[in-house]
Amino acid sequence: MNATTPYSLRRSLAVVAAGALLAGCADRAPLAPDRRPPISTQRPGPAAAERDRAIVTLRRATARYHNLDAAIADGFVLLHGCETRPEEGPVGIVYVHFGRVLDGNIDPAAPDALIYEPGRHSRPKLVGVEMALPYPLWVGQDPPTFLGATFQREDEFGVFGLHVWIWRDNPEGLFAESNPEVSC
Repeated sequence: MNATTPYSLRRSLAVVAAGALLAGCADRAPLAPDRRPPISTQRPGPAAAERDRAIVTLRRATARYHNLDAAIADGFVLLHGCETRPEEGPVGIVYVHFGRVLDGNIDPAAPDALIYEPGRHSRPKLVGVEMALPYPLWVGQDPPTFLGATFQREDEFGVFGLHVWIWRDNPEGLFAESNPEVSC
């Protein structure tokens, strides 16, 4: 840009630059999710691209649920308090949307449950989602799968379930049943 650049163009560029600087502060917004790089541990290829698209869809569909009140307003209800499984480790607090569970669909744009970590002095923090399918709605011989991950039987709830840790890194893996980074 030089002295011959029209004033309106310079002003427009200044407004865009200021907007970019303000966007950099978005992580301080009350509903802003963690700013972490996309989760992708697979080699590039069609399966990795499909996985990345599904993760982006899950994040987009659940970003508003960093505010627990928004989840409750959209029909999610408390299923159980913070759970630590003796053989597996911590899971978190689960809020479920029964209408989504009972529709029989596995849809990354509409996950069936949300997983929260209790806050020490604040609201619970969204750390993951759960896809669920009731036993009577599944006709396959083997448990269902999502992005190559096999659902786990959850006999206490009568569903096949799969946790997806999209908002909290998990050293056990994206689809692990528990997450040692979660505190109950």
